Amino acid sequence: MPGGMTDARGQAAQGHAVWVRLCHWLIAFAVIGLAFSGVVILMAHPRLYWGVAGNDLTPAWIELPLGRNYHHGGWGPPLAFPGAPGAFSRVRTYDIFNQNGWARSLHFLIAWIFATALLAYLALGLVTGHLARDIAPRRRDLARGALKAELKAHLRLPLPRAPGGPPYNALQKLAYAVVIALLPLMALSGLAMAPLVAAAWPWIPALFGGGQSARSVHFLILVVLTLFLIGHLAFAALTGLRRQLWAITLGGRRGA
Repeated sequence: MPGGMTDARGQAAQGHAVWVRLCHWLIAFAVIGLAFSGVVILMAHPRLYWGVAGNDLTPAWIELPLGRNYHHGGWGPPLAFPGAPGAFSRVRTYDIFNQNGWARSLHFLIAWIFATALLAYLALGLVTGHLARDIAPRRRDLARGALKAELKAHLRLPLPRAPGGPPYNALQKLAYAVVIALLPLMALSGLAMAPLVAAAWPWIPALFGGGQSARSVHFLILVVLTLFLIGHLAFAALTGLRRQLWAITLGGRRGA
């Protein structure tokens, strides 16, 4: 959700600091790149599980309709393991989609850009007081009346033009705070899926209940961030897209 809609005190927008703009675009481009490569990885195995292990022969809590690997059903008859009752294997008879190699390499590379930008934003946000002053919701922001009023204001069309920047209203603070809280969790769940990390620090995947649970958490956070991005862009367009883009890019207030 864009800045600029006046808060409960009716304060005018202050504009975005240079470091906020730089971190914003680095994180934004990194998230887009991570989402793209992540979807390609999901297309290779569009099934999600809870726990330590999961594969095509174990139940999934969801199977995503991504690519030709979705419900492919290309399996030969079950092959029992001698001396292991109930255990079996099957031969795959289907030419699966598998672009894991370059997708995982790209995902890991962009993750470093994402982590660097996120750490820079959090560090500068703490040092400058931006997180405490502009992002962290106050008690008055969480009051039922304030949230109800802000929700009505956001649903009323046309929305007022917004120059961009803090102070933010209650819904904006909540949205930004949730995203900022989820991004480190997304990074940690991503690390939990890495075999080297799991071998060196097994407590990291154990935090999520196993590597497959970490993968599911990673995906669910992606869904939340996607919904946030849709709402973010929608409100930017409804409150003056050119002005909002100018404010978050160059810091000025030009544009219609």
